[in-house]
Amino acid sequence: MILQSATLNVKPGMASEFESSFRKSQALLAGSRGYISHELHKCVEQEGRYMLLVKWQSLGDHVAGFMGSPARAAWESALQGFYEDEPESDHYIRIRLDEPFP
Repeated sequence: MILQSATLNVKPGMASEFESSFRKSQALLAGSRGYISHELHKCVEQEGRYMLLVKWQSLGDHVAGFMGSPARAAWESALQGFYEDEPESDHYIRIRLDEPFP
């Protein structure tokens, strides 16, 4: 399982519209191959900053699958106009903390 973390900086005064459009567009993400789940979090320190967390079966499901799909193009069309800058995205794997340290 891969966790994608994306930082989304929304233009001032557009938070409500962004959240509404995100709600309407999230089915595009959820319908993608390898998608597991997602969460959207709003920053309490910086107005207009959000963190999107998406769980994927594999890195390829996001990078080669969703990123090149018609669903991604529709996602971009619905949300891109809200961003101050290009969202930053990274991918993570879980570290098992219940296992002994080598």
